[in-house]
Amino acid sequence: MSETTITAIQDEYAEEFAHCYGCGRLNESGHHFRTIWQGDKTYTEYEPGNEHTAIPGFVYGGVIASLIDCHGTGSASLALHRKNGFEPGSGEEPPRFVTASLHVDYLKPTPQGVTLKAVGEVEEIHPKKFKVTIEVTADGAICATGTVVAVVMPSSFGK
Repeated sequence: MSETTITAIQDEYAEEFAHCYGCGRLNESGHHFRTIWQGDKTYTEYEPGNEHTAIPGFVYGGVIASLIDCHGTGSASLALHRKNGFEPGSGEEPPRFVTASLHVDYLKPTPQGVTLKAVGEVEEIHPKKFKVTIEVTADGAICATGTVVAVVMPSSFGK
């Protein structure tokens, strides 16, 4: 039986923009967050390592913020890519977004040793600006929520 690999939006970012500590596939030390569609919502799974400990048994909040941040920008990229008529795996380079605003609410301590799931809903608020609301769960319990306002990356970033 063969395993199917799902193409995440981060898999298709141009090489010069694939070094983000959170989601950059080319950052050897990074988290390698990968965002996909799951129905009409966006989805990322991540299992923090022991090095992501806040206190024994619980995940450091900065990792949660990073997950929400990269899930938000990846979700915006997915949404605009789809609006432009493309999906991951189409061979068309997706738009790259940066964070204009990040808000995180920690609702309960996030346990270590379980897979975290980030689920996002995307709302277009301008042709180049998207708002993404995100829930992060661990073992089915919501541990954090967040909002990311993501904007299309300025062309000056590549120069």
